[in-house]
Amino acid sequence: MNTQIQAVLDHYHQRIAQEQKLAREDRGKDWRQQALLAVGPETGQLINILASSLREPVILEIGTSFGYSGIWLAEAAQRSGGRVISLELHEHKSLYAQERAREAGLADWIEHRIGDALQLIDALETKVDFVLLDLWKDLYVPSLERFLPKLNPGAIIVADNILRPGGEDVQRYQQVVRQTPGISSVLLPVGSGLEISRYEPPT
Repeated sequence: MNTQIQAVLDHYHQRIAQEQKLAREDRGKDWRQQALLAVGPETGQLINILASSLREPVILEIGTSFGYSGIWLAEAAQRSGGRVISLELHEHKSLYAQERAREAGLADWIEHRIGDALQLIDALETKVDFVLLDLWKDLYVPSLERFLPKLNPGAIIVADNILRPGGEDVQRYQQVVRQTPGISSVLLPVGSGLEISRYEPPT
């Protein structure tokens, strides 16, 4: 990790620490629109390692938020000869993420698309080798149903927030992904809990 990228990550880490402090205090009703809701350093390192292990991967990030995980993924893409496509509903979040990617020197390895996630997945023109699933949890299963036909053999799927906040939506996702033919899956207690899956099409 070069110093330029590390400086951007350090900026994010300062915001994460501030948010953790504010989480113990009173929050306004619109806090979700301003909060990073970031995956955190341990998850960032893990997705970086996993994505870096692939050769020239097309990496799909479903849920840019303010771009923290995208920095980890774009750094992996830079090293592995791949590229990141990052999807975000809210323009102000995507624009912030784009600025941080430029500061990190990673703008050439990450493409930001703004709009409804399911529609953007449907419109994908390429096969995918790695997916980070980190948006509203009721969209996990619909997202899986849409990107599954676009996965290359050996593709890796990482779904965040399985243990925290958890809930019925992520439990349903776990059920569906583990019952999907060709997918092997395991829950790891990293960060907020990650369901990590690998896809090999049935023969």
